Amino acid sequence: MKERDFNDFFDLCKSRAIMQALEEDRYDGDVTTLATIEPGLIGHGVIRAKAPGVVAGIAVAEQVFRSIDPQVNIRRVVGDGAKLVEGDLVLEVEGTVASLLVAERTALNFMQRMSGIATRTRLFVEKILHTDAKILDTRKTAPGLRYFDKEAVKIGGGQNHRFGLFDLVLIKDNHIDAAGGVVQAIERAKRYLSTNGTAMEIEAEVRSTAELQEAIGAEPDIILLDNFSLDELFTAVSFARKQAPSIQLEASGNVGLHNVVQIAETGVDYISVGELTHSVTALDLSMAVRFT
Repeated sequence: MKERDFNDFFDLCKSRAIMQALEEDRYDGDVTTLATIEPGLIGHGVIRAKAPGVVAGIAVAEQVFRSIDPQVNIRRVVGDGAKLVEGDLVLEVEGTVASLLVAERTALNFMQRMSGIATRTRLFVEKILHTDAKILDTRKTAPGLRYFDKEAVKIGGGQNHRFGLFDLVLIKDNHIDAAGGVVQAIERAKRYLSTNGTAMEIEAEVRSTAELQEAIGAEPDIILLDNFSLDELFTAVSFARKQAPSIQLEASGNVGLHNVVQIAETGVDYISVGELTHSVTALDLSMAVRFT
């Protein structure tokens, strides 16, 4: 799938989310640290894995620490995407103890969630390496955390589907029904893009073989085969490859580790997996601080 350049927008989303997370945690100050820690005391923090997995969010953690104290010293021990075992050292930070303690939980929260997503994504990706299919994420992300969720999928080896409602025309069942059919919906989308001078891919969901045949005739860029059985997927892929080999095919619906291999082996180009981001199990990480 093609990617558009939204780097400035993504950076804004990231920065806003980090500042909001820090603000909701500290509000007008860390009263415990203020009450118990001598100002200016220097500390050395180490973040370690407490469980095996794929680490993600190191750059985000760095931004969290530097948002609290631009002078903090940070050393990456491993990079995003590295496989960890329990006890592995991930990141070292040095600065005032007050700064480290204020940033600690927010940095870990981002890293733990992102690492959990990257770990799960890697499991899916590795299961289908023998095929040409690619694992995609969805928009089933935590509100306000979409940048981080989707970045974690990439770190885990998956690919991002559309980021939001603005970067891909994705015609789904409600659009189809409201437009009067899949052909009408695709044709309306093409006219809209042409009228507005917008270059963007069009993807259309289909729910049956009959709808697939109609969609192929309207020539979208991608066809989403939604909730097809394995037998239906094999039939749909075979038919679509003969009729329109340039149209990319995506499978979606009830995908899990138990069936992703069989789905990939039908010959689809993409498999979208909602559980990567909507059912996250965080990777256990912790930070210990020594004082100097």
